[in-house]
Amino acid sequence: MSESLRSNRDFQNVYKNGRSFANKYLVMYIVKNDLDTLRLGISVSKKVGNSVVRHRVTRLIRESFRLNDYMFNSGLDIVVIGRAGAKGRNYQEISSAVLHLCKLHKIVKEMSE
Repeated sequence: MSESLRSNRDFQNVYKNGRSFANKYLVMYIVKNDLDTLRLGISVSKKVGNSVVRHRVTRLIRESFRLNDYMFNSGLDIVVIGRAGAKGRNYQEISSAVLHLCKLHKIVKEMSE
């Protein structure tokens, strides 16, 4: 189960010290934390659309993390930024974009155990 990143200081720490990868729909920043939990922050700017559109993108990103949380390593702070290309996408497209970025960051657990 993941927690949320809430404070601006936490977001700034991830932006400043984290590594980032991007694809057509999302940008993902990752930095290690000293906790045993995964903390997730989601940011979707007004460039993506109005509040209804932005909240939908946010919910799709959060849901793709929730349904795949068994695959992720803990002890990470992750910030996901929705790009304008994410507007109007369905769950499968957003979820595959999230998993693609997680594989680039090498934070997906090996399932051979």
